[in-house]
Amino acid sequence: MITQATLDKLTRYDTPTICNVIELFDVRPRNTGYMDHRVQSNFPEMPPVVGYATTASFRSDAPPIGGDAYGSLEAQLEQFEKLPGQAVVVFQDLDDPQKSAVFGEVMCSTYQAYGAQALITNGAGRDLEQVKAIGFPVFTGSTICSHGYCHILHIGLPVRVGGLMVNQGQLLHADANGVTDIPIDIATEVADIADEFIAAENIMMNYVKSDADKTVARFTELRKEFQAVVKQLQQRVSRASSA
Repeated sequence: MITQATLDKLTRYDTPTICNVIELFDVRPRNTGYMDHRVQSNFPEMPPVVGYATTASFRSDAPPIGGDAYGSLEAQLEQFEKLPGQAVVVFQDLDDPQKSAVFGEVMCSTYQAYGAQALITNGAGRDLEQVKAIGFPVFTGSTICSHGYCHILHIGLPVRVGGLMVNQGQLLHADANGVTDIPIDIATEVADIADEFIAAENIMMNYVKSDADKTVARFTELRKEFQAVVKQLQQRVSRASSA
């Protein structure tokens, strides 16, 4: 069980740092586990967010025609209660190309009121000034002014957003740089060692940012020192080395 203290601690770090730390555990290839450039932060000045995915799919190019595949905002809110912690709403817009906005002020205000930390979609958003005003982070593929024939489809099933398959309850971390998944079984350790990784980076960064005279030889020494510290950290946490 991931504690709220751990979730709060994870928000202290930017998403690239989280990605770097995850790499040390050797639990997945380095080119997987994160969303691609098609999903961007609308408000990059907002701080990092972390939470458990609550998933849904969406269409708006034509009215719903019946059947049993349709969800609702109320059904989404009920899903929040089933998560182990704070929610991040994740929508896959199934229209290609996107026809209208997946969300606006009403939806984001509602999600926020029920504890959601953010909304992520490959689709479009609208009411961006109003959503920014309530301090609700959104990550989208575009912006469109109308909601068209918007309707929610399947809720709680796997979705693919920004090239990442997202399952209900998956732990996500997002900021101005993008969105990554954090494997739940290492999340607490990721939070615990992030400061150590940053300290290792600072071996080089403090030097290059200082006013001291710079030499390639000294930079090389510090880079090797950084690499040695990171290697020791990786040996300590790597799942590959313990297999």
